[in-house]
Amino acid sequence: MNQPTSLTSSQTGVLVLLRLLIGWHFLYEGVIKLYSPGWTAKGYLLSATYMESFFHWLAGESMISTIDTLNIAALLLVGVALILGFKTQLASLIGIGLLLLYYFAHPPFPGYPLGPAEGSYWIINKNLIEAAALLVIFLFPTSEAFGMERFFAKKEIPTQPN
Repeated sequence: MNQPTSLTSSQTGVLVLLRLLIGWHFLYEGVIKLYSPGWTAKGYLLSATYMESFFHWLAGESMISTIDTLNIAALLLVGVALILGFKTQLASLIGIGLLLLYYFAHPPFPGYPLGPAEGSYWIINKNLIEAAALLVIFLFPTSEAFGMERFFAKKEIPTQPN
């Protein structure tokens, strides 16, 4: 079995760019929701076309304020973490989880009504593509190359031969 090779600086740079772009998207979505006083996920959840009972439960009066707060907090947390390059693997997993929830609320499956979307999709949509991109970021972390984790990385101390 071959040993994995390290990434070139161009490959690392492109992965960092991908991380920053997705981080910006999450941060922007969180900020917009945070500063929109009337925003709620209730309509989106109630219009779910797949796993309706689960999403309707999330939209219930006893849950919706918590769900709205968690949604905004998760978007902001993932966005900031990806941009700063701190705890990016954890942020990637949280982001994947959020995107899969969005995907399964309104999946572009054959035979299901198309939910809120910017275009026409069939099985694959932007949420699923962005989740796959976050999986790449999870598998190829770049925070030690460009990010705050660089300051916390354990450095090997060269030893002198005796």
